[in-house]
Amino acid sequence: MDKHIELSYCCFEAFKVLAKNYLDLDSHHLFASIRRLLEETNMTPADVAENLMPKSISTDDPGTACLENLIQALETAKEEARVKAEKEAKEKEEEEERLKGEKEGKEKEATAGEVKEKEMSGEKRKERESGVAVKENGVV
Repeated sequence: MDKHIELSYCCFEAFKVLAKNYLDLDSHHLFASIRRLLEETNMTPADVAENLMPKSISTDDPGTACLENLIQALETAKEEARVKAEKEAKEKEEEEERLKGEKEGKEKEATAGEVKEKEMSGEKRKERESGVAVKENGVV
């Protein structure tokens, strides 16, 4: 049995719950930047939570350090998504050009085949008119 569960990307409201649970923060001056980046970038709640976990306890303000780590991760994810989109667009354009070239090649082949058929039928007509039969190797 297959069961499909839709898991969405992290929105700002989900981030605030994670920030409260992991950092005990209800608000912070970096929340505005995080809100903007979450609206522009797709990141799972698990990835957000990973960045909210303090990596060391040596800093004076682990909450700010974790939020800065999250901002950096969101900016990296945003840049990677942009590069990926550009690459996919370029690949799509190249594929369209390739298909267009193949289509034009087939059309040229079809046109060349029609010309050859006309030439061959013209040769047969000339043979009939001249009364001379020509074998395949050109020997009479």
